[in-house]
Amino acid sequence: MAYYLVRAKPNGNLEALRRRLDSGEIQAMRPFGTALDYSLRHARRAADGYAVWEEEDYCTPPLNAERNAVLDTYFTDLSVEPVQAGAGWAKISNLPPLWRD
Repeated sequence: MAYYLVRAKPNGNLEALRRRLDSGEIQAMRPFGTALDYSLRHARRAADGYAVWEEEDYCTPPLNAERNAVLDTYFTDLSVEPVQAGAGWAKISNLPPLWRD
């Protein structure tokens, strides 16, 4: 299992992504739904407007299934940086949440 710090530029349609999260649709996706749901719900917003989060992933290339099913619909310019489990969250803990509840 690998962990990545993900940076991605929202494409302006985050409300639709939030509806999919709130409906449970993303969490129900297999095999990655639970991890992706958690990561997106806890994502942070960087000063440059990018969304950032830590993601657990098993794909090669990283996040391939997640990108095809969800991420490429809502984000552009996605990049990943390998990290140890929890290190990505620690690195972005001071940033504001992506979601305003």
